[in-house]
Amino acid sequence: QVQLVESGGGLVEAGNSLRLSCAASGRAFSTYTMAWFRQAPGKEREFVAAISWTAITYYADSVQGRFTISRDNAKNTVYLQMNKLKPEDTAVYFCAADQRFYSRQEGSYNYWGQGTQVTVSS
Repeated sequence: QVQLVESGGGLVEAGNSLRLSCAASGRAFSTYTMAWFRQAPGKEREFVAAISWTAITYYADSVQGRFTISRDNAKNTVYLQMNKLKPEDTAVYFCAADQRFYSRQEGSYNYWGQGTQVTVSS
């Protein structure tokens, strides 16, 4: 069983940066694939980024080159560094975890955080 708690969201102007954190409880964090998804108002939840237990990273095309996902297994924490933010990045950001291989499908992740709001003003 894994519990996930996101933090770091907020209101920023376009072009600025934010770093989201996701703290995980439970054992064997280092064996989990960790991912970030986001959901904008009126839209489906979408994949943002993932990092495997071997630290291989994957990104949605919309954030490639602007966002960086990383993990600190000693702190049971995964991060999402978001640079050059755009108004279209406004969404609730969710952390997800699973011991299966990386996937861009939300149905592949068994564990979810409660989400943190990111709002980017123009």
